[in-house]
Amino acid sequence: MNTSGLKHWDKVVYNDYVVKQFILATLFFGAVAFLVGLLAALQLVYWPLNMELPWLTFGRIRPLHTNAAIFAFAGNAIFAGIYHSTQRLLKTRLFSDALSQIHFWGWQLIILAAAITLPLGYSQSKEYAELEWPLDIAITFIWVIFAVNFFMTLARRRERHIYVAIWFYIATIITVAVLHIINSLEYPVSFLQSYPIYAGVQDALVQWWYGHNAVAFFLTTPFLGLMYYYLPKAANRPIYSYRLSIIHFWALVFIYIWAGPHHLLYTSLPEWAQTLGVVFSLMLWAPSWGGMINGLLTLKGAWHLLRTDPIIKFLVAAVTFYGMATFEGPLLSIKAVSALGHYTDWIIGHVHSGALGWNGLLTFAMIYYAVPLLWKTKIYSVKLMDIHFWTALLGVLFYYVSLVVAGITQGLMWKSINPDGRLTYPDFIETVIRILPLYWGRALGGTLFIIGFVMMLYNIYKTIQSAPKDQPEESVQVPRINLDQETHDKGHRKLEGMVTVFSVLTLLAILVGSVIEIYPTLSIHKYLPEDTKIRTYSALEQAGRDIYVKEGCYVCHSQQIRPLASEVLRYGPPSTLEETMYDRPFQWGSKRTGPDLARVGKKYPDLWHFQHMMDPRSTSPGSIMPKYSWMASKNIDFLILRKKLSVMKNLGVPYTEDEIANADINAEKEAKKIADNLVSQGGPAGLERKEIVAVIAYLQALGQMKKKEVTK
Repeated sequence: MNTSGLKHWDKVVYNDYVVKQFILATLFFGAVAFLVGLLAALQLVYWPLNMELPWLTFGRIRPLHTNAAIFAFAGNAIFAGIYHSTQRLLKTRLFSDALSQIHFWGWQLIILAAAITLPLGYSQSKEYAELEWPLDIAITFIWVIFAVNFFMTLARRRERHIYVAIWFYIATIITVAVLHIINSLEYPVSFLQSYPIYAGVQDALVQWWYGHNAVAFFLTTPFLGLMYYYLPKAANRPIYSYRLSIIHFWALVFIYIWAGPHHLLYTSLPEWAQTLGVVFSLMLWAPSWGGMINGLLTLKGAWHLLRTDPIIKFLVAAVTFYGMATFEGPLLSIKAVSALGHYTDWIIGHVHSGALGWNGLLTFAMIYYAVPLLWKTKIYSVKLMDIHFWTALLGVLFYYVSLVVAGITQGLMWKSINPDGRLTYPDFIETVIRILPLYWGRALGGTLFIIGFVMMLYNIYKTIQSAPKDQPEESVQVPRINLDQETHDKGHRKLEGMVTVFSVLTLLAILVGSVIEIYPTLSIHKYLPEDTKIRTYSALEQAGRDIYVKEGCYVCHSQQIRPLASEVLRYGPPSTLEETMYDRPFQWGSKRTGPDLARVGKKYPDLWHFQHMMDPRSTSPGSIMPKYSWMASKNIDFLILRKKLSVMKNLGVPYTEDEIANADINAEKEAKKIADNLVSQGGPAGLERKEIVAVIAYLQALGQMKKKEVTK
């Protein structure tokens, strides 16, 4: 730019060092997330891969995979893209180099801590929020660092108006903060264990308000911001419609926050909350597809780029997957469809069409676009980029189609009833064995996706290797502006110059639905029958419940029987609101790789449960469940039970002072009784202090909580 003769121009040097750091972290953790995901997929078709090692069982590996994919891979990609695009859209350097480095290294340390604690079984069992309370605090701190750095950069901007990508970044930062803080309110028991302040239906609603909107505001809105920046830049064309951008943003931000309850259809959540979730989920079709159309039509008049530019191929495929996923989500929220698809692998396929197709392909496009610019060189191989695209696309399609077919097969088999009123497939294991070939299809799809990613790693490595040694930071000459100067802007254009007002309106948009949905359920007792009498878990049962959570049993088993004829025939009477009113955390589940356990208590003798945990195939031939043999050798921590019951009492569970004071003594007595039962039924001796008896106590309590008196 020739600036000779012009006054009041400043040289701005961008901080691209932190962008490079986040890009390299994205690539590293992408490899980790994808490989752990492939391991989890293979464990479901070949159970010996669990290797009878506690930290490698599917129940612990699966949350490690989801956290690595969402917060390590996608999270680092978001930060790289936001920091890269924001500086260029605002024509200013990031507010603080120090805060940028604290943000980067703080986030990597959190990921490392998650990679250690989750395999060790330290989990809250809440989808996408499994990390324990010290890490929740660390996430809050680093997110505040990120927010300060971002908003102070906004305050120093050299552009009067903020572009649409910045709108989505603002919504992401504000909403994720609200979601994380409210969902992570918990009461510590020890350094790495806590109980949520919510219980039962409250916990379920808050969790899925968080869980659904974590997908919305961590895996959707920031990536839409990246789409609005990188797609026009890669195509060298302006976004198709400014007006459609406005509608897309405000409609999406306001409507999305209401949709969480569609994850809880046919459960004991009050009907009005379920209906709200369905209605607003269906409304999401309009803004979501508006965004997709706005992205795709940006290429109007330049469709030839699809034949020649691999980056455009990645971007177009990503936006198309966004459209597919945001069509399928509302479809699955329709009650009749949910009755078929919920708890099945269809949901897993749906999630991965978004995670791999939308987030993954868009991230690859961003990296391919940004790396040559940041390292001031050319991409090593355009042909390898093209091969990566087709390999990744084929992998996503294999993955998605396999699991959708598997899920619909599961749902139809579960619901099938003979003309005589009996289940067509009464043995749950039949429905597992039938879909195992499709699980191999899923593993094949994941393998193809990883092969493509390896090509990318090689391509990026060779590109960076060829970069010049001298790497001065990019700089631009920009004019000084007075942000306080009066303008003649009107309507939304004026709002785009008022960042504080814009941010406050965004906050209000997401708070309306949040308050209306969550607040009424905080007084849950008004929904309970007057004669409700639910017993509390005994100290030993609570110990067993905590082990159940630690081992990740919740990722394969639900504890919520829906009022559907097939489920009542298979599992017993539908679950009721009061049965889980003391459950912290709730265990309603989101996937049935194994059968529902809500009424498994007293269905089998103690010895059956022992044998099932030691070798599932001894009681359920064909089972893909791992062995849990270490439960027979690891001791129960009896001493901490007083603290656990005391915390529960502080949270509102009606334990007596005597139950708390004698928690360890009562637990030891109950454990001795179960151990003696095992011996009398032909089991081994010497188990009275082992974890297996606590788990058996918990499993035998399920479905029995309405009893007024229970022999302990």
